[in-house]
Amino acid sequence: MSQSSLSRVMPYVWDAIVGMAPRYIRFPYTQAEQANIKMQFAAIAGFPNVIGAIDCTHVANRKHFHSLNVQIICDAHMSLTNVVARWPGSTHDSYILSNSSVGNRLQIGAVRDGWLLGDSGYPLRTWLLTPLTRPQTEQEWRYNEKYCRTRSVVERTIGLLKGRWRCLDRSGGTVLYSPTKVCCIVVACAVLHNIAQKNGIPVPSNAHTEDNEPDPGPPNAVHNAIAIQRRINVIHGKKDGAV
Repeated sequence: MSQSSLSRVMPYVWDAIVGMAPRYIRFPYTQAEQANIKMQFAAIAGFPNVIGAIDCTHVANRKHFHSLNVQIICDAHMSLTNVVARWPGSTHDSYILSNSSVGNRLQIGAVRDGWLLGDSGYPLRTWLLTPLTRPQTEQEWRYNEKYCRTRSVVERTIGLLKGRWRCLDRSGGTVLYSPTKVCCIVVACAVLHNIAQKNGIPVPSNAHTEDNEPDPGPPNAVHNAIAIQRRINVIHGKKDGAV
């Protein structure tokens, strides 16, 4: 097939796959959906009430933007529950979350008993826990250790996603389409990733297993006071569950 024919057909293909996203990429808002996810995350390191691990990753693009910064939320089995692909690479991770549908719904209380695990690039919220930057006590070190073991699944998920679809990884070159088309390609790849996970399709032998992009760090993050207390409760095994 010629390059011109491929370029003409591809938008029809990825548009059809993107149209399947609501069926295959769904965030767990209900207690029934969350129950199994919480058990799966707790089985990793005993961290309670986790409904997702969140991070962002860059997809190289040489038309108008150097990259796109893509938000990824996953479950403990490396399936994607949220993908936001519409922001340039210069956008901070926390800004993407606060302007996403998941971030907005969690902020207004859509989930009362569960949280995401995000790195130190995110501000602490009642629905999002972050690591301690300077743990002092044994309990604080234990919290960080369990947090890191649990949240690392999102780094492996991003590595697996990019390993399955090398067009998303710099080792496969840059995607030479407009940013709008690249956004569609990212979501289409995410849908196909979840289909592959659901059906047990083997991981390519050359797939990466870890995403090693640096933590962007907090942009003058202001932590929520109630969230600070909630993290303290988790650290000391009070009210919100034992770690």
